Amino acid sequence: MTEPARFDRGHTDDLMTFLSASPTPYHAVASAAERLEKAGFRQVAETDAWEGTSGGKYVLRGGAIVAWYVPEGTAPHTPFRIVGAHTDSPNLRVKPRPDSGAHGWRQVAVEIYGGPLLNSWLDRDLGLAGRLTLRDGSTRLVNVDRPLLRVPQLAIHLDRSVTADGLKLDKQRHMQPVWGLGNDVRDGDLIAFLEETAGIPAGEVTGWDLMTHSVEPPAYLGRDRELLAGPRMDNLLSVHAGTAALAAVASGASKPASIPVLAAFDHEENGSQSDTGADGPLLGNVLERSVFARGGSYEDRARAFAGTVCLSSDTGHAVHPNYAERHDPTHHPRVNGGPILKVNVNNRYATDGSGRAEFTAACEAADVPFQSFVSNNSMPCGTTIGPITAARHGIRTVDIGVAILSMHSARELCGADDPFLLANALTAFLEG
Repeated sequence: MTEPARFDRGHTDDLMTFLSASPTPYHAVASAAERLEKAGFRQVAETDAWEGTSGGKYVLRGGAIVAWYVPEGTAPHTPFRIVGAHTDSPNLRVKPRPDSGAHGWRQVAVEIYGGPLLNSWLDRDLGLAGRLTLRDGSTRLVNVDRPLLRVPQLAIHLDRSVTADGLKLDKQRHMQPVWGLGNDVRDGDLIAFLEETAGIPAGEVTGWDLMTHSVEPPAYLGRDRELLAGPRMDNLLSVHAGTAALAAVASGASKPASIPVLAAFDHEENGSQSDTGADGPLLGNVLERSVFARGGSYEDRARAFAGTVCLSSDTGHAVHPNYAERHDPTHHPRVNGGPILKVNVNNRYATDGSGRAEFTAACEAADVPFQSFVSNNSMPCGTTIGPITAARHGIRTVDIGVAILSMHSARELCGADDPFLLANALTAFLEG
């Protein structure tokens, strides 16, 4: 690959904007939809009858988005090429009765979502964002993107055992953030504050899905700014790259051989079992309805699915300079070395030999280098939406991603060139 393309930072600059605008899955899919709208895509409602017209379309459901582009004259049995990702990240989420406190401190009651590195949330300025549901059933996004909450760490003078035994955090007792002072904790104070912030009449909010986020913006890091530090790169980095790739293919001069699709799901961090998760029916319903809207039969649906390929794009582990022994000794993915191909023979990742060939072809077409990742045999291997997608829909699936450090931290670290390289590879894949 030529050096000028390797170091084009326009994509990474836009990723930073995307991360800042997407503190929750609901904001992330709204940000993706906004970008797709500019590329000519239009939202369709699941409750409406779908037309078999060509062009770009997308469905929003909660914190998930499925978008696809149908070229002119596409036959009903045409296979799909899917980029899969997830919109959620580990964090602290507000409980049904959020107002709490003690000893003159006002606090917000939170529950731990997913598997966050809890220590990374201590003594960090946190905002609050999410989705508010009103009495009439409509929803509104809210984002308090300023220092509002903080989980204060205990001073070392009050726990000298930290230096010898390490930090031990109780998820219930030690992770409740403070947001003010006062002895009279009143039910409804937090929601009333958010109603006022969002310009909603008092008492109209009857439901909420709220979560904390670090308000520190993404930033280039290092002597030569070759690194990127920021929140929620697991896995909004892939959502952003997939959105950019789909928009590029839909706007391109050449007609793709297959129907390009972006499927970004919620709830990957806690098992994907929801109506907006990869283990739910959303993707299958959208693909089937696309076939049937173009006059296809069940036979056409079966033919389309049999030829479909999905790249499950999620972040993976770069070799850590302080913990190299935790990695497989012959597989040391490096940041800015290009995307990684994830392999696990026990199907924690869905990649097989034919999938490797598929990804190799895409990277060669885009002139993008790539690396391989496997876990150390002595360490448990994580998983992704890849095996779920393959098993649920009978779709050939390949697990890939970008290598990062500090996965599941409130602030993660990747190479500043890798997001651009991933987007190029995804674009070549969707072009077919």
